[in-house]
Amino acid sequence: MADLFDSSAPSPSSNAPRPLADRLRPRALSEVIGQQQVLGPDAPLGVMLASGSLSSLVFWGPPGVGKTTIARLLADETDLHFVQISAIFTGVPELRKVFEAAKHRRQNGQGTLLFVDEIHRFNKAQQDGFLPHMEDGTILLVGATTENPSFELNAALLSRAQVLVLERLALADLERLTQRAEKELGKPLPLKGPAREALLEMADGDGRALLNLIEQVAAWKVDEKLDTDALSARLMRRAAKYDKSGEEHYNLISALHKSVRGSDPDAALYWFARMLEGGEDPRFLARRLTRMAVEDIGLADPQAQTHCLHAWETYERLGSPEGELALAQAVIYLALAPKSNAGYAAYKNARASAKRTGSEPPPKHILNAPTSLMEDQGYGKGYQYDHDAEDGFSGQNYFPETMKRPVLYAPVERGFERELKRRVEYFAKLREKRQG
Repeated sequence: MADLFDSSAPSPSSNAPRPLADRLRPRALSEVIGQQQVLGPDAPLGVMLASGSLSSLVFWGPPGVGKTTIARLLADETDLHFVQISAIFTGVPELRKVFEAAKHRRQNGQGTLLFVDEIHRFNKAQQDGFLPHMEDGTILLVGATTENPSFELNAALLSRAQVLVLERLALADLERLTQRAEKELGKPLPLKGPAREALLEMADGDGRALLNLIEQVAAWKVDEKLDTDALSARLMRRAAKYDKSGEEHYNLISALHKSVRGSDPDAALYWFARMLEGGEDPRFLARRLTRMAVEDIGLADPQAQTHCLHAWETYERLGSPEGELALAQAVIYLALAPKSNAGYAAYKNARASAKRTGSEPPPKHILNAPTSLMEDQGYGKGYQYDHDAEDGFSGQNYFPETMKRPVLYAPVERGFERELKRRVEYFAKLREKRQG
């Protein structure tokens, strides 16, 4: 009986129609379009194949970039029996059958390359089940995942496999794939130049999606080449890759945050719009914008936080889509505001100091003495009321007596914090004078 998705299983009749993506599947690694950072002569797979030493691998990348194809071709290059399974449809009984068949093959002198699609969908126990078979050479594992392996795969499995990142196909790669498809179809696509570019952009870096679009366009009966508007009317634009709870969610919010921090309003608006187009909850964005105001702008522009809170409140009053404009304006305001993380750094420094000094008590002179016993213990003795002091500043020590005075807040020379820096320096000089 053939293995699940076994390469030795009977193939469909040669007379049956085959999708374009299947007809254009590369027959050698040299025919793979893109991924030179993995396949090139000095890249990881190129070096492994040249040295004749292929290790277990995990391919991490978006859909339609060649993960399955490369795995199949690696088996051909190394004379390994190729077996493909999907973590979505495979349970423990099926895995046992795959491992048993691989053991029999190994006893007969042939190794097995086991390709596991969506490997991140296996739970911890299932992932651990691969380990003994990888260690004794029964299988060479090649996993594929669209999710970050650091979060989704066990450390034990990752320690036995090399993670290779496959990238979404660039427009130049998609153009080469289109030319290859036209050669296979025996005719050019009926598209004008801008429409052809629009078709490539619709694929969003996914080679398989592009070939499916090309197959649709090639089947149209048209008298003249189509422009962009005609193409858009006939094809639905592919939804952008975005998972509100997955890797892409965190990638895009990171891009938005860093664009704001980098004072680039155009880039910040772009990533903000990308998240909205992907279906992100505007309330999540409002909350993150307020965090940016506190963390990256702080007291350099005290109005930034207020502006974000007002934008958030405006969105709650208006809802979508009108309220999203208020959030967009908050994005612009934050990007152009002076930046300072001095308050954020001071807070973290204070927490670290508090953790180090444990339960050190305050100096007695700043403690109240509501009882005679506490007064006898020196509570409140020597306290100087600042309003009675010259310049309204006594310069007394307010840290624990055994603790060396730290510098926690270091304001920057930007925005309103420039004024705060002058105040800090003023009080520092005055304190030195009073204590001296």
